[in-house]
Amino acid sequence: MQGTLDHVMLRVENLETSLEWYGEHLDYEEKDRYEGDGFTIVYLGPEKMGEEEAFLELTHNEGGDLEMGDAWGHVAVRVPEGELEGHYQQLIDGGVEDYRDPEACGGRYAFVKDPDGHEIELVQRDPDHTTWSLDHTMIRVEDADEAIGFWTRKFGYEHTGRWEADSFANYFMKPEEAGEEAMAVELTYNYDGRSYDFGDAWGHLCVRVDDLGEDWEQLVIREAEEYRDPGSNDDMYAFTKDPDGHEIELLERDLEAESLFPF
Repeated sequence: MQGTLDHVMLRVENLETSLEWYGEHLDYEEKDRYEGDGFTIVYLGPEKMGEEEAFLELTHNEGGDLEMGDAWGHVAVRVPEGELEGHYQQLIDGGVEDYRDPEACGGRYAFVKDPDGHEIELVQRDPDHTTWSLDHTMIRVEDADEAIGFWTRKFGYEHTGRWEADSFANYFMKPEEAGEEAMAVELTYNYDGRSYDFGDAWGHLCVRVDDLGEDWEQLVIREAEEYRDPGSNDDMYAFTKDPDGHEIELLERDLEAESLFPF
């Protein structure tokens, strides 16, 4: 299984406010929408996206307030190398809250927040990358070895980079043959042995697979958790969980189809 990361799903309290924010500040456009019974799902992304670039999925459920846990960290978007301060200032001038500016982050990256409090990191990448495209999504894990082993054994991902500090370490995972444009999953391990709360504002990661049935069976053979199998979802998608409980969707995707949804 060599599926690339297809999208990251976040829940939002006011869909139109969120769509306006991502459209105005990150130049995202709506790619497709599904209206369900009591919920709406919207796929977003830059105007031009490569085949391996990931979507941002915003889900709005009717009624109730969202609880922001700490098991999920952030999504990161790309800006051209050397243009971090300019793009951050562009967001601030556009009315985005000044959260963690480049100076506070050693000039290497910066953070803002969307209307629901989801953290958005700005990272510097090669100018050939699509500006504002999704670079990685960060989740927190309680056992780094177990988490890395999960992505390696279950999905065939490889360890593509790490950052080690005095109190934590970040590990980046991608499929072995993924292109530079593909989104990575960042596993953050804090050395103090803390545990995490999920809340409900964080949704899931999705891996794009070639054959849902065959790839699901391969996951089962590799002893992945059978959380929501294809049959329970009308053979349209499926879900497993990693050792920390993060939900991971499996989905076949035809980027040339009339709709991005399998429904």
